[in-house]
Parts: sequence; C-alpha cells; structure tokens
Amino acid sequence: MASKQSEDLKALFRRFTAAISENPQMSLEDMRLMLEHLADVTGEPGAVDYIEVDAGGVPAMWAAPKQAAKDRVLLCLHGGGYVAGSMYSHRKMYGHFAKAIGCRALILHYRRAPESIHPGPVNDAVTAYRWLLGQGIQPKHVAVTGDSAGGGLSVTTVLHARNQGLPLPAAIMPLSPWVDTEGTGATFETNRDKDLIVSRDMLGMMAQLFLGEAGDKQDPLANPLRADLHGLPPIYIQVGQDETLLDDSRRLAEATRAAGVEVRLDTFPEMQHVFHVLAGNAPEADDAIRKLAEWVRPKLGLA
Repeated sequence: MASKQSEDLKALFRRFTAAISENPQMSLEDMRLMLEHLADVTGEPGAVDYIEVDAGGVPAMWAAPKQAAKDRVLLCLHGGGYVAGSMYSHRKMYGHFAKAIGCRALILHYRRAPESIHPGPVNDAVTAYRWLLGQGIQPKHVAVTGDSAGGGLSVTTVLHARNQGLPLPAAIMPLSPWVDTEGTGATFETNRDKDLIVSRDMLGMMAQLFLGEAGDKQDPLANPLRADLHGLPPIYIQVGQDETLLDDSRRLAEATRAAGVEVRLDTFPEMQHVFHVLAGNAPEADDAIRKLAEWVRPKLGLA
C-alpha cells in the first residue's frame, strides 16, 4: 500500500492538471513556471552545496554533498518534456541522489524546445559530458541519469557520445523515461485513469515542439527504441506501476537486453510519474534512491 506521504505528488499533479484545464491556452512560460513547483514535494537533502557553473558553454549546477568524492560524477538531465523543467526544479531531487551515492552531481540546464529543437538537448548533454572528461574525470567514474524526457536523454546522450567516438560512462540510470516519441505504448490506455499527469496527447504536443515541424519521430537520437543499443554501459531503469509511460521502460529494457546490455528494471507499485521527486518526503522515493545508489556505487568504484 502506498504511503500517506506519496499522496503529496498526486495532489500536486491534480493541481497542475486543474490549472491547465482552467486555462487551456496557458502560455509555455506559465507552464514552465508552474512546473518549477515540482520541487515543492521534495525534502531539502541538507549538507549539500549548490554551485552554478559553465559546463563547456552549457549552464549547469553542481550538487556537492559534504565529504563526497570529487572525482566521481553523476551527470543529471532533468525532465519536463524537453520544453520545461530546469536545474532549479530538480536541484533537491538530484541532491538526494548525490548524497546517497557519495559523489558530486552535475545538473544540466540544457536548451529547451521550442527555442532549441532536437538535437539541441542531446548536443548540450554531450558537450557537458565532454567538458567533464576535459576536467580530468575518468569516463568510468561518470554515471548518467535523468527523469522523464531526461530519462530518454540519458540514453541518447550516451548513444551520441558513442557516435562521436568518446569513451562511454560507467552506467545509465533512466527514471520513468520517455523514450518513444511515436507514443505507441499500450499503457497509455491501460494506465490512462491511474496516471495523473502524463497523457498521450500531452506528449504528442511536446514531441512536436521538441522535434520541430520537419522532425522525425523515429530519429534514434530522439527515440532510442529505434537506435542500435549495442555496446552501451549497464542500465538501471526505475518506473512507477501506475504510469502511462510504463511500457516505455519495459520496451527500453527489452531492447537493451536484446542488444546484450546489462539491464535492471524495477517497477514500483502504485507510484506516479517520477515519484523520485518525493525524495526526503516519501519512503518509496527514498527506497528507490537507495537502490540506485547501491547499484551504481560499485560501478563507479566507490566502496
């Protein structure tokens, strides 16, 4: 049974959808401001310093826990359908990740659509990854994570880095990833009445903004289900059981496993989209982050 604390995310999502229903012509700027309140349900991790930095031309923020390893890095890619979300809306959540793992997290503020359509976000993420390597961080000491659109971006970033001949990071951790820009998952229908925030229509609109009028929904760097996934580092996917994007996670796990990649998929009962934002507030989020930390620490060479 879901915890009482997890109801906070449901209440927040209901407020979001009510606001959009009351103002169907809501501007993108107003939607972006609204989604900054995602952090309202996240507990402050404490003992974490936040420092804004230029990561090779990409705005970013270090989340640096006290006593954390400085030579291990979690590269974090926020969600928001490629059109919203920021390093600020996800600061606390990824601060919890960094603290649990015992390393620094670099939270990117990549360019968003429609101002910067595909491949803008993936180019920014690879630029920041290249910058990390230039700072002397070894690729085997980097893990890439992201939530929702950022979860898809966590995979396409590594694919794009591979295509450019860069050494690959130690691991990828997509959280409730949006990977199918074609929107063909069966759980869009089966979980339609359970998921309080994500719908096929919403993602269709975001995909159009993200890809642009001439965009290709089958582009492997936008839709990793269409990509050659061979040679990727180990992947750990987490998703809520009640999500319309549940099938995206399942199919990503199937595709990467078929490509010979080490894959772990955990599904959390009764959880909503990116329930990890409840970190420091709900036990389900804290448990998920603990599992992520236990899985990735040895891959980063952390005792």
